[in-house]
Amino acid sequence: MAPLLRPLRPLATPLMAPLVRDSALVWLASGVVGVSFGAISVAGGLPVWVPVLMSLVVYAGSAQFSAVGVLLAGGGPFAAAATGLLLNTRTAAFSLAVADVIGRGRLARFLGAHLVTDETVAFALAQPDPARRRAAFWISGLGLFAVWNLGVLAGGLAGGALGDTGTYGLDAAFPAVLVALVLPALREGPAVRRSALLGAGLALAVTPAVPAGVPVLVALAGLAVHGRGGGRRTA
Repeated sequence: MAPLLRPLRPLATPLMAPLVRDSALVWLASGVVGVSFGAISVAGGLPVWVPVLMSLVVYAGSAQFSAVGVLLAGGGPFAAAATGLLLNTRTAAFSLAVADVIGRGRLARFLGAHLVTDETVAFALAQPDPARRRAAFWISGLGLFAVWNLGVLAGGLAGGALGDTGTYGLDAAFPAVLVALVLPALREGPAVRRSALLGAGLALAVTPAVPAGVPVLVALAGLAVHGRGGGRRTA
């Protein structure tokens, strides 16, 4: 475990406390969503080990919600996996952004790549210097991984006792997570909004006629209009 602890050594104890405190807010939110994911999965008919194993191996919140949502809607494994992979392609760019932050050792890079998420990357890149960025990545990443998996396990164990998740509103967690992920991106500019609007329209149009999960893939066609009209901006 020494290669994993090395990124934290440059930080003095007084500087580590604020990072832990700030990360804890994200950990708490992640744990709540993890409980919802585990409960929805088990209450929908999946055995407890499925969401637990998925969280340990895949570890991608939005992709996991998408894959399970497709399965519970009657879609096949291929559609579920394709939908999850599609949502998780953004982590490829994230990995490039924090390649130097993770560390140089093979073990650190292997495990660090597994901890790359929207939250860990944003938290790391917000730090003012390389030492703090590296420590922030590992502090937030390891804590987030632990809390997420504990939340999923707790939700999975309670899922069978909860019964119909619609009674408690937990079934709304899946679309709520996706909306929360999409809304910040819509502020980036009109090109993003045009693509999102077209993609959403196409997905809604084909939903009655295609298997679950396919509308998400069809929504990729919205990228056809991305970037158009960029030359019309004025200073």
